[in-house]
Amino acid sequence: LTLLATLVASATAFAPSAKPAFSTQIAAEDFLEAEPYYDQSTVPVNVWKNKAPFTGKIVSTKRIVGPKATGETCHIIIDHDGDFPYWEGQSWGVMPPGTREKDGKPHSVRLYSIASSRYGDDMTGKTGSLCVRRATYWCPELKADDPAKKGICSNFLCDTSPGDEVKMTGPAGKVMLMPEEDPKTDLIMVATGTGIAPYRGFIRRLFAEDTPAAAAYKGEAWLFLGVANSDALLYDDEFQAAKKAYPDNFRIDYALSREQENKNGGKMYIQDKVEEYSDEIFEKLSNGAHIYFCGLKGMMPGIQDMLRGVADAKGLNYDEWLKGLKKSKQWHVEVY
Repeated sequence: LTLLATLVASATAFAPSAKPAFSTQIAAEDFLEAEPYYDQSTVPVNVWKNKAPFTGKIVSTKRIVGPKATGETCHIIIDHDGDFPYWEGQSWGVMPPGTREKDGKPHSVRLYSIASSRYGDDMTGKTGSLCVRRATYWCPELKADDPAKKGICSNFLCDTSPGDEVKMTGPAGKVMLMPEEDPKTDLIMVATGTGIAPYRGFIRRLFAEDTPAAAAYKGEAWLFLGVANSDALLYDDEFQAAKKAYPDNFRIDYALSREQENKNGGKMYIQDKVEEYSDEIFEKLSNGAHIYFCGLKGMMPGIQDMLRGVADAKGLNYDEWLKGLKKSKQWHVEVY
């Protein structure tokens, strides 16, 4: 129970001060489960649509990175009152208010991976959280951020206050769901930056909540996160608490590009950190592990090149190997 207490404390830090967090905590997180819990046939998809979006309310918006982090990343808790259920690994669409300058039409929907389990940070089943980095544009001529080119939706979300309304669509996607039918399945989760979002949901479900999935899980969940420096790490306190409580089932490896060197003396990027463990990862995949990738789309070419190199060295045909993983649904990619 100590882990739950730690996570309750860390989630309390995000909660608004008006009412105590967890005032409605229910004894076990088992009231939003399918029957059996791993049956994915009833996963909700696109319940709320662009033409008739859902209106959520901001509970809290908090900066969650240190002073030396690259950019600003916020953890945003949204109240949906239980009317917008989702599963771990799905995304919510957000429609920023206002209209586009070029044609006066409403802004298009932006998708954000949900960063909480289906029970939400307060475990009531009535909230969900997003992990959003404020998108800014550095103008080389001005030698400053150009406010005219900042990201519309990320800045809207990072600037929200408790009680603000957010128009939302979804939930979207099934590609990042966790395979729960065999509780011995190993998970390899690779993220850059805010791509950590779905894995926070996985990790809370498996290691912080009293869910049927947590009770059954006997595999190893292995997280790889790439960020610029220690100040840019996300949810590290929660992950360390999970690792302490479940040292045999949870592993963490960080790639800090501005603080660590790879084996060639260059910056340590996510593919370099994964490559250090390539033998073990290839072996896990051959034994049925699922591998996930989430983050900016620029992360994938470096990862693919690295995996191809490892496969070649092992005498494997990379394209056939990858095709096999995709066919058996062990390969999950959500990049943006």
